[in-house]
This record gives sequence, structure tokens and C-alpha cells, in this order.
Amino acid sequence: MASDRIRHVALSSVTLPLDVPVSDAKVLTGRQKPMTEIAFLFAEITTEDGHGGTGFSYSKRAGGPAQYAHAKEVGENLVGEDPSDIGRVYERLLWAGASVGRSGVATQALAAIDVALWDLKAKRAGLPLAKLLGSYRDSVRTYNTSGGFLHAPIEEVKARASQSLAEGIGGIKIKVGQPDMREDLRRLAAVREHLGDGVPLMVDANQQWDRASALRFGRAVEDLGLVWIEEPLDAYDAEGHAQLAAALDTPIATGEMLSSVAEHVRLIEARAADIIQPDAPRVGGITSFLRLATLADHAGLQLAPHFAMEIHLHLAAAYPREPWVEHFEWLNPLFEERLETRDGRMIVPDRPGLGITLSEQCRKWTVDSVEFGKA
Repeated sequence: MASDRIRHVALSSVTLPLDVPVSDAKVLTGRQKPMTEIAFLFAEITTEDGHGGTGFSYSKRAGGPAQYAHAKEVGENLVGEDPSDIGRVYERLLWAGASVGRSGVATQALAAIDVALWDLKAKRAGLPLAKLLGSYRDSVRTYNTSGGFLHAPIEEVKARASQSLAEGIGGIKIKVGQPDMREDLRRLAAVREHLGDGVPLMVDANQQWDRASALRFGRAVEDLGLVWIEEPLDAYDAEGHAQLAAALDTPIATGEMLSSVAEHVRLIEARAADIIQPDAPRVGGITSFLRLATLADHAGLQLAPHFAMEIHLHLAAAYPREPWVEHFEWLNPLFEERLETRDGRMIVPDRPGLGITLSEQCRKWTVDSVEFGKA
């Protein structure tokens, strides 16, 4: 049987505006401005036999144009390649951009292409990506983050939490890490009282505490039964996270800001987290994520991938240990389809591949594009 070949590659830079400026602890501590948009890099790949795949990467605040620029420089190397040879194609693209390394923007640009190749492979097999990878479950526990940001008054946070639960979402995460920790504790106590003890509740400090403050907060909330405390310290402070994980009963979760498998290996080897939170677009795509997932499972870690539920639902379904997937509705306008939540879980769609189709609105938000090969 003759091998299929990549005939056409389309790369698009898309800017998604957010309805309301979003603030977490990084804004309240003065390190960032409120987030008003998200930049996406989309890759659409078509083969000579007419098979197609779509993938994306993203950046919040700065970085989106850089991802697109790098992908544009190396994208032509895809034309003529066998799309089934994802590992070999990935390595070819890495070497094409070897001067800028194997993490950060360089591999985040490749992530969109890598995801598209996996989407294509699953579609050609007529399987959802989770099934192609070898799923352990047809649904994944899910929690909502988008309703718990710090720009929202506490009554709005409580109302959004109730709405999420009514929509079939299982857990609620709220942001903490404000300059005044007492305000964090007040908001958290109000949400726990509103939800009751039976609803899974998580908090996320977005790296804004020092070691002493994180320990103080962790000890103050031990009796609230939190599922985890997320990013209490700087993302690269593996030693500090390890000390915190050893000192507290509440599990520690981190990893979303790391941009390579190697950086996550340091977390794993330091025993710095109970729950690891890799982001496939940030670590270089599904190929890199799968390597990381094997290491995380070997270390006995729980998994809760960050953001991009359209990708991570499939990857979480294929993780051996019962994971969580993060629910954000922000990306809904980009796609024709919607993911279903029911009884606290997100349902793996039965559509082939990732099960997503780009919307006309997504096309309208395109700010630049480039094509390689024959359309």
C-alpha cells in the first residue's frame, strides 16, 4: 500500500477577543495587565489522498505572533512528508529550527502542527483521538475555572459555580494569591459554604506566593478538603514545591507554565507535585505530552492538564489514572462543535479525531495566514 503524502499546509494567526477583561493574582500583584484576548496558531494539513487534520497552539498575552512566525519559517518542510510518521516529521521540524532550541516558542509553534497530524491520523482511522491512543474511559472528571477569577465579585463567583454544577460540571476552581491573603481566605470560605462539603473545590495562586506564605495558606485551609492547591510558588521552584507537598495534606498541583518535557522531569524527580498539569500546546504538542504522561504515570502522579479542553479531554481519557480536565468555554466561538458535560464529567465525543471544525467566526478573526504546497 503506497504511503500518503502531505500536499498542503495552511497556517493561520487568529486573535480571540474575551468578552470581559480577566484578572488573576498576577494582575493584582502588578505583574501583568488584565487579559483581553488570546492569540492562536492554527495548522490545517491536507494529504494527497484527501485526508485532513487541524491543530492549534495558543498564547495568552505576548507570544502569539512569535509562534506564528516560527511555524511560518519551518512549515514548508512538511510538504511531501508521510503524515503517519509523526515522530520523524516532528524531529525534522525541530532540526529546521534548531538554533532557537527545543522549548518555549520554538516547540509551541510545532505543537499546532503536531496536534494537526494526530488529528489527521485519528480521522483517517475513523476514531476519536482518545480511542486511537487507547482510552481508559469514555468520560473524564471536569472542573470549571472560568467563573472563579479575581475580577469577579464573590457573589458572581458563587452564582457561576452554581451554574457550572447545573450544567453537569463536577468541580469548581477559584483564583487566590492576592496581596492580602485574608481576602483569599474570606472568598474561599464563602465559596465552600455556598457549595457545601461534597463538591470538589480547588484553588489556584498563579505562582504569586513565596514559600512561607504558601505554607501559611496551606495550613490555614487544610480543613476545607481542597482537591488541590495549584501553582502556589514560582513554576520553576521545584525544591519549594517539594517541601510544600511534603508538609501539607492538601495535594499540590503545578506544571502548566513549563514549556518542555525536560522541565517537567525536574518536577517529577524532585517529587514537587502530587498532581501534574502539563499543557500539550505549551510542551510541544501531543507527541511530547505522551512522553511526559508515561513518566508521570510511572511516578504515580495524578493528571490534570491545563486549558485547551478540546485537546486535553482526549489525552486525559488515555491516562491510566483517573484524571481531571479543565473546563473553559472561552474557545467555543472558534469551533462548530461543543463538548458535553454530564454528571460531573466531560464526555469524549464520538467524532473522529479531535472532533472539531473551525467556525466562520474563527476565520473572521484571522489576522495573518500562509500556505505551503498545492491547495
